[in-house]
Amino acid sequence: MDDRIRLTEQANPASAAIDEASSEDLLRTINAEDAAAAAAVGEQIPRISRALDAIVERYERGGRLFYIGAGTSGRLGVLDAAECPPTYGVAEDRVQGVIAGGPEALLRSVEGAEDHPQNAVRDLQARGFSAGDVLVGISAGGAAPYVLGAVEFANALGAVTIGLSCNPGSPLERRARFPITPAVGPEVIAGSTRMKSGAAQKMTLNMLSTGLMVRMGYVLGNLMVNLQIKNVKLAGRACRIVETVTGCGPEEAARAVEDSGRQVGVAVLMQKLRLDRGRAEKRLKECGGNLRKALLPAAE
Repeated sequence: MDDRIRLTEQANPASAAIDEASSEDLLRTINAEDAAAAAAVGEQIPRISRALDAIVERYERGGRLFYIGAGTSGRLGVLDAAECPPTYGVAEDRVQGVIAGGPEALLRSVEGAEDHPQNAVRDLQARGFSAGDVLVGISAGGAAPYVLGAVEFANALGAVTIGLSCNPGSPLERRARFPITPAVGPEVIAGSTRMKSGAAQKMTLNMLSTGLMVRMGYVLGNLMVNLQIKNVKLAGRACRIVETVTGCGPEEAARAVEDSGRQVGVAVLMQKLRLDRGRAEKRLKECGGNLRKALLPAAE
């Protein structure tokens, strides 16, 4: 697809004179255009839902979720993946972010990294990517060779492939089994897809990962009951979660958190069901980490 006709590469009439605008008008223009990103993602919810169901099905069978992209798209994938272990307590290899150019590309632009599809295959093979896994290819324009190479490789294996782009009719949309295409329109600065396109991609990735963790039972109500207690702030949050779920006081909650080995779900079961740590851990494990299931009488 020619860059001259890509939606993500077109000039935006709304910002044609932005270089002559006052600071306030400049910012209002950006803000007004950013609102389009949320609306575009909203229109894709049926597609996002189908992709989420496919991810959950593979994840429940032990499959892993991979994000792959270049530049801003790759960084957004790595960011979303990095947040899953501390927020939801999952193993670090269950959700992985892969970026063209490797770790160096997280801090600075690695020009040309997106142009080599064979490197994507190499990067996925190095992580043992298999047919049981899920690949989310992320490319604002939907034409990055690195991402397309990854999707073609994953398709050949029989893995689930999801294509996240902002360009309707792109090669990525056509090749992924589950395309998601929030059409945000031309950027405020023509071609600067770190703006609206990046916002839409981040929203969508948040939906996929959060939806997955909710469906897996790592959230009770809207509380992150599988969080990893890594600092003082999170320790306080863990105690408040135990208080909220069990109705106990702050001192009891703090004691339960410590007695559980700083495992929020285990602490809730110990306090709510009056179990010792060993029985609470066993019960939660038998329920696949799903605290709501573990709290049910049927889990006895």
